[in-house]
Amino acid sequence: MASENPLLKRAYALNGDQNQIRAVYANWAKTYEADTLIGMGYVAPAIAAETMAQEIGQNDVILDAGCGTGLVGTELRSLSDAVIDGIDLSPDMLDQARKKDVYRTLNKADLTASLDIGDACYDGVISVGVFTSGHVGPSAMNELIRVIKPGAPAIITVHEQVWHKDGYRDHLDQMEKDDLAKICTIRETPYHQNEGYHCKLCILQAA
Repeated sequence: MASENPLLKRAYALNGDQNQIRAVYANWAKTYEADTLIGMGYVAPAIAAETMAQEIGQNDVILDAGCGTGLVGTELRSLSDAVIDGIDLSPDMLDQARKKDVYRTLNKADLTASLDIGDACYDGVISVGVFTSGHVGPSAMNELIRVIKPGAPAIITVHEQVWHKDGYRDHLDQMEKDDLAKICTIRETPYHQNEGYHCKLCILQAA
């Protein structure tokens, strides 16, 4: 469904330029949660966090990649005792996330580039709202898999608008062929309920 919501239209019109993305989210940070949770019915963070909580063990250390204002971290901490680190491109969104006091660390990072994180550091990674129009492409999934331990889960949402257009299924199949990750499940779930959007919820396991 094509949304007429002007906030989403602005976000989905981004072309991957990191400075432009930072500017959009700097202006949006303070009202982002009210606009998305209430205005758009943004349920993807809760669905993804619930899925991750079922995949992890006690005190596992999880990376929230593209954490934004901390919606996923808040949900995950309410469902588990996970230790959560967050990374995001936007300093303003990170400032909002710090107020929630659910993250061990919060750092600025560009998910379109190599992450300043060692191999196999985390017990799992979750990324919600990142793989969408004009933000981050499928190749970024390789870095998310790299930073988690063998056998660890990766829970990633991919917006329905880009799933076919940007070749996500082909990329995931190639990752599996290259023995980087195992595709456990890919299922369609609600994303922005009030806008009629869905996403692919990808449940992967690092090889």
